[in-house]
Amino acid sequence: MTTRLRRAAVGVAAVGMVLVPLGAGAGYALDEPTPPGASASASVAADGDFARLTPAVTRQLDEAIQKVMSEAQVPGVIVLLSAPGKGTYVRSFGVADKATGRPMAPDLNMRIGSETKTFTVTALLQLVDQGKVGLDDPIGRYVDGVPNGDRITLRELAGMRSGLFNYSEDEGFFKALTSNPRRPFTPHELLAYSFKHPVLFEPNAKFYYCNTNLILLGLVVEKVSGQKLSDYVNEKVVAPAGLRHTLFPVGAEFPNPHAQGYTNQTASGKIEDAADWNPSWGWAAGAMISDLDDLKTWAKVLATGTLLKPATQAQRLKVIDALPGTGYGLGIFNVQGWIGHNGSLPGYESLTVYMPQSKATMVVLLNTDISYKGSEPSTLFGEAITKIVTPDHVFSLPAQAVTGK
Repeated sequence: MTTRLRRAAVGVAAVGMVLVPLGAGAGYALDEPTPPGASASASVAADGDFARLTPAVTRQLDEAIQKVMSEAQVPGVIVLLSAPGKGTYVRSFGVADKATGRPMAPDLNMRIGSETKTFTVTALLQLVDQGKVGLDDPIGRYVDGVPNGDRITLRELAGMRSGLFNYSEDEGFFKALTSNPRRPFTPHELLAYSFKHPVLFEPNAKFYYCNTNLILLGLVVEKVSGQKLSDYVNEKVVAPAGLRHTLFPVGAEFPNPHAQGYTNQTASGKIEDAADWNPSWGWAAGAMISDLDDLKTWAKVLATGTLLKPATQAQRLKVIDALPGTGYGLGIFNVQGWIGHNGSLPGYESLTVYMPQSKATMVVLLNTDISYKGSEPSTLFGEAITKIVTPDHVFSLPAQAVTGK
């Protein structure tokens, strides 16, 4: 569930602070000491749905994360875990820049790809709360020329059930982007790549992850609000959520400090640094930038709906089976009780999720989008981490989620 191209078409108060420097990583874990003989599994059994982040659990997390890094050849990763009464784990491993060896650090700005969808859909749902749009309005009321536009609703677009073709899987789009990845794209240029293809199925017939849906919703927000989408999201979503280092860029700007990002989604197929690529091709589906602290905040805001009316949030969280073990609501998924979204843009991947029953947060940020054995590395990290801290709620997205099919 990411913004893919055609190829794939902090601080929490606690008792004590333990600094654990590692060969390839740095960070901290906050918690009480582990009783003699305690283990990660014992911690989970004793404390319920989320393991106490004891030194023993912390060591297991360090080892699991570094194992995924080694196997998937991930240059650098940043991880945050927290839950009230269970402690906080923050680590950065590896390098932010392979050329200089500059280390990864928890304060780096990162491109967050399809996590942008959670902001765009929040903007739409705010307009629903204001009575300016209805979720069951047809998209044709707002945007001309949409195939089946008289029957596809805003709800079906947000829920990935429109049947429209995903523009980022179009061969011509892939060639246009990879031949000049610094060029800007307009929303209507992106839609043109989609609309030249026939619809894939009737509205609401099934789930199909599709960036085209979010481009259309971004245009709805612009038309109804009278503002550019970037301005609306920055002013009405980012700022009220209390996010200080999150932005919807208008071009290729990338605030410092940031990690360089490594991708093989290139014209040659060779690995390149994509940090200065223009993310406008993702726009409402994938252009945004954030950091670890902000995403920790956003995880809870998104999952609990503090920017929306309760009834609207309830509609957002009403998930429909999308993939095995995964439900998708309105711009949000639920994977084994973890609510949120992942993201992938050339050079970067992210995962921001929240588990309401234990009030636990997990954020993973990394500087590559190169898949490993058919899986996205962000999913591999999420799975390895949750096997330790929430073994009854293991985060795992099926391989189909990479292609959206």
